[in-house]
Amino acid sequence: MTAPGDVDGGTEPVEAAVAQRRGRPRSVAVDTAVVETVLHLLEEGATIDDLSIERIARCAGVGKATLYRRWSGKDDLMLDVLRSIDEDPPALGGVSVRDDLVVLVDTIRRRGLAKRTSAVLRQIMAALQSRPELWDHYHRTVIEARRDQMYDVLSRGVRTGELRDDIDLETLGDLFSGPMLARSMLRPGTTLEDGLSERMVDAILDGIRKSV
Repeated sequence: MTAPGDVDGGTEPVEAAVAQRRGRPRSVAVDTAVVETVLHLLEEGATIDDLSIERIARCAGVGKATLYRRWSGKDDLMLDVLRSIDEDPPALGGVSVRDDLVVLVDTIRRRGLAKRTSAVLRQIMAALQSRPELWDHYHRTVIEARRDQMYDVLSRGVRTGELRDDIDLETLGDLFSGPMLARSMLRPGTTLEDGLSERMVDAILDGIRKSV
């Protein structure tokens, strides 16, 4: 007999799964142990597709039924894994556009330096096609907030005349976030030294500052 949600493909919509948590009161210690187990496996090189509910339960030292009392399936569990590594958007000074851009780009750099965080994010990117609902949730809850923060800074730069006004915000955002994302997410083991964010931001600003 198949346990409820015993499909690692996550056939239920992710949002419905989140809303349908069921069972007796959850143990924070068990939840933490399971999430830590998934993070460790991903950090050691496992892919999301490699991870079955059975394998996660075995490695965490709990029964499979224990996981199904807490999560409807693997995608539901992965949402909690993603939340565990997420950070609030960084605080910005709101005075110098250049300094705020450095803070935003350096946030990407520091996430790339965290082996655990970068491993999970690379797996989420790799799962884009096979697990679109998981990616959609991550995009809406994490990426959009950071993108909007970037757009707010860039809009301010255009208004104050610090940046050119003939480049759309989406392109500007890609110019600032893209290089650090490529280096930190797509080139494992590459150098992410201190001062890199400042150099990247200044190099881009040289090309998009408003002419005087």
